[in-house]
Amino acid sequence: MRGTLDFDRVGDILREAADTLVCPRFRCLENDAIATKTHANDLVTIADLEAEIFLTRELKALLPGSVALGEEAVYQDPSVKAMLDTDAPVWIIDPVDGTANFARGNTAFGIIVALIKNRRTVAGWIYDPLKRRLFTAEVGEGTWSEGRRLSVMPRGERGLCGLSGCISRRMADRHRDSFRTITQQGSAAHDYMSLVDGRLDFRLFRLLNPWDHAAGVLMVEEAGGYVRLLSGPVYTPVFHANDGLLIAPDAETWAEIRTTLSV
Repeated sequence: MRGTLDFDRVGDILREAADTLVCPRFRCLENDAIATKTHANDLVTIADLEAEIFLTRELKALLPGSVALGEEAVYQDPSVKAMLDTDAPVWIIDPVDGTANFARGNTAFGIIVALIKNRRTVAGWIYDPLKRRLFTAEVGEGTWSEGRRLSVMPRGERGLCGLSGCISRRMADRHRDSFRTITQQGSAAHDYMSLVDGRLDFRLFRLLNPWDHAAGVLMVEEAGGYVRLLSGPVYTPVFHANDGLLIAPDAETWAEIRTTLSV
């Protein structure tokens, strides 16, 4: 893909969206700039909407013939999910991942973009707007941030009680003593950045919308981690209903965590 795509320009586009449309509204949103979608914690803000429009336009122009699938576009018209079945390259866009955090003034939010070709994620970008840190991955080329190649934290001699993970609050109440620390960040972007940067050892996801996971799964895999759906197969960037996604440092640890969590 590098021969036909300016990878650095993708990062510039994410930075521009953050600097002009997202960050200026952080902790400055009026009440009428926030709306609910499917439930009280499923929020959308004017920053989500305007950033998605900007990212869609700029990314499609960067790669002629490509199409774009954004989170807010799917909410407005679910039929656009069919784009994932086209032969054209597909940009998958989460303009503000962790919108509830963003709307409440919590700093754990980010921008996620993945590029899909032939129904496979070939590249991914995750940007932390407040820290101005960009994470990138490309198939076969590793996961990178700030000029440094990243690797998941190897388990080594640590037992499960030495691992840090992220699971639901309800599950954490039952399993907190099984691991070193359990946390919830409310942002897939921050979970994936933590996984490839050695700050988090494992993560269990239950909601598998592709804009949350297409880029991050590639990053974990390129950083040496182990990712599988709970039903067994490798992850693909589609809408997986009634399944879960477990991420761990290696296959053995993945199996142990799954058994411990009884999922």
